[in-house]
Amino acid sequence: MLRWIILIILIFTLDFYAFQVVRTLTKSYWIYLIYWLLSILVVVNFMYYYYNFIRGESFTHGHGYAVAFLFTLFVPKAFLVLFMFGEDLVRMGSYLIQKFSNDTAHFSGRRQFVSKLALGVAAIPLASFIYGITKGKYNFQVLKHTLYFDDLPAAFDGYKITQISDIHSGSLESKEEIAYGVELVNKQESDLILFTGDIVNSKAEEMIGWLSVFDKFKAKDGKFSILGNHDYGYYAYGGDVELNKSNQIQMEEVHKRIGFDLLLNDSRRIEKNGEYINILGVENWGASRHFPKRGSLREATKNINDGEFNILMSHDPSHFDYSEMELNREDINNHDIVVDEPNIINFEKQIQLTLAGHTHGMQFGIELPALGIKWSPVKYRYPKWAGMYKNAHKYLHVNRGFGYLAFPGRIGIWPEITVIELKRGKKSA
Repeated sequence: MLRWIILIILIFTLDFYAFQVVRTLTKSYWIYLIYWLLSILVVVNFMYYYYNFIRGESFTHGHGYAVAFLFTLFVPKAFLVLFMFGEDLVRMGSYLIQKFSNDTAHFSGRRQFVSKLALGVAAIPLASFIYGITKGKYNFQVLKHTLYFDDLPAAFDGYKITQISDIHSGSLESKEEIAYGVELVNKQESDLILFTGDIVNSKAEEMIGWLSVFDKFKAKDGKFSILGNHDYGYYAYGGDVELNKSNQIQMEEVHKRIGFDLLLNDSRRIEKNGEYINILGVENWGASRHFPKRGSLREATKNINDGEFNILMSHDPSHFDYSEMELNREDINNHDIVVDEPNIINFEKQIQLTLAGHTHGMQFGIELPALGIKWSPVKYRYPKWAGMYKNAHKYLHVNRGFGYLAFPGRIGIWPEITVIELKRGKKSA
């Protein structure tokens, strides 16, 4: 109860400060009433859904939009607060200098100018949030990469792979928009489609209404998939072994029904003109203590010989190069952890390309490739959070995700369809 009181006091203290902009620009009591009614309704709505969520209610679209409304309303207000706080500091300094000049008109005029400027700046995040919630989450981007390998079998020179990740069907709404995304995947006419986990938010049953949409994926040489941390049922059923087991069985059936070959610490061989490459898939494994740790590189590569060309699907990018120092004793008993799991960089068998997802790019950030700008708050948790990375002659690609989770939108970090073309030899200068 105390934290709720503190949160409410903090929100409305900041809200009152932001309200000074409105007071400066208008004397209409109707506008004042609308301002405060809207703030109260958004906060009460958020508290209602959040309270039910912490009591064990499943995360629904209502929860997502409660978060969205709160951020959409109060992030712009935070900009108002910053501007007005800065103005108050200047105002205080000016007052101390001019306290005997009685120049109040100067203060009033400047206050109005700063208030208008603050509203103009606050309109930018407001418009961004509205766009992200209504359109941005369906703004599918096809991002293409060409990778060169000396040891790529000649028959696979020019081989195309489409990676998708993090569908999160429990969050999706518009079948028409999602069907367009599926069609966009198929338009790439890739040889393989690889899905790197999190097809649901928490339960396999979330996919029931989406089977007829996602079974339309097409690829010449097949479709392969793995599980992500959200696919095990832990977020719905906690430590209930029987319910988790039942969810796992349903999950495996879901992948079959949409035509994906689900790899659970396993591998498949793709043959072409007498040569082959291997597709590996591990169950979820990452450095965080909060997520399932059931992946095993050794199990997935037990039928793989040295010198073969391997592409690995591993949902969490921290699996790529985590340090043993990141783990502690608490991790050992967490979700059936594979205790001796090596990271991918130092694994004894060569893995030329690893495909991951998981981060979503936090669904929020700024990417301006032409200016070399790429930033999201998630980088402070996952240094390798989106795009292509290279380390020790091994590549890692982190997909930004096909769907969305919790916040029902994307701002600056758009849903991604990745197309990777494999080329034999070295890239020309």
